[in-house]
Amino acid sequence: MPIYKPSELREFLESFNIRPKKGLSQNFLIDGNIIRKIAATAEVTADDVVLEIGPGPGSLTECLLSTGASVIAVEKDDTLAKALHRLNNPENKLTVYSEDILEFPLEEKLKEHLKPRQKAKVIANLPYHLTTPILIDLVTRHKQISKLVLMVQDEVARRYVAEPGTSEYGSITVFLNFFSTPKYGFQVSKNCFYPVPGVQSAVIILDLKEPPKVADQDNFFEMTRTAFQQRRKMLRGSLKELYTAEKISEALKALKINPQARPEELSLDNFLDLFRMLNE
Repeated sequence: MPIYKPSELREFLESFNIRPKKGLSQNFLIDGNIIRKIAATAEVTADDVVLEIGPGPGSLTECLLSTGASVIAVEKDDTLAKALHRLNNPENKLTVYSEDILEFPLEEKLKEHLKPRQKAKVIANLPYHLTTPILIDLVTRHKQISKLVLMVQDEVARRYVAEPGTSEYGSITVFLNFFSTPKYGFQVSKNCFYPVPGVQSAVIILDLKEPPKVADQDNFFEMTRTAFQQRRKMLRGSLKELYTAEKISEALKALKINPQARPEELSLDNFLDLFRMLNE
């Protein structure tokens, strides 16, 4: 499997008349050790169907195909998408779509590729300016996807996997824990990319799960978002636009949670209990 050095990658891109586009957050992974570590972290086997988002020149794609897995590659850049076809093997295990993942008919396409009761794995080097909207969509799809292994900005990764009581913990952390079990994988130096980005990156793993039962998911997440919009305030203050301070205080007392608690002190289970009590 060829892992490109920066000079070799430049030559490859030039042969297709491609220049990395800042608007598409095109920073291509060129470190073979990291590429193999990502595939190993995802525990990819020949029985897997892998959705790869933003494969770029295809070094990770080639590594995934070498495991025997079937790969669905979604690449927005039409020229790069066309170049990926060179990697297809005799078993025809690579399918390439030149589309924007945010507009891609994911449920429909996964149904075409998955066997009954089979679930896909998602591996992606996400465009950093679109990480959150893509992740919010993917993480809710536990019926079709078992695991997400994603390259994201390191600072963002730490927010995704943060523990209650830390400054990184926020509404997005609660959201991800609702639908998955997030784990921090490993840090990736910016020198592992071409062109070199201005930030450090990290790989995170999210094992998807059936979410908890709540009366209204939208209202639950409205509550958690509202709480963290004024994270320095106590909950009875940050949630006052949704519930009275008296009702919040009574609920916290009944749940044996400090009535002066701030949002970052509550776990997902705490928020679920609070929501149920406030909406009885």
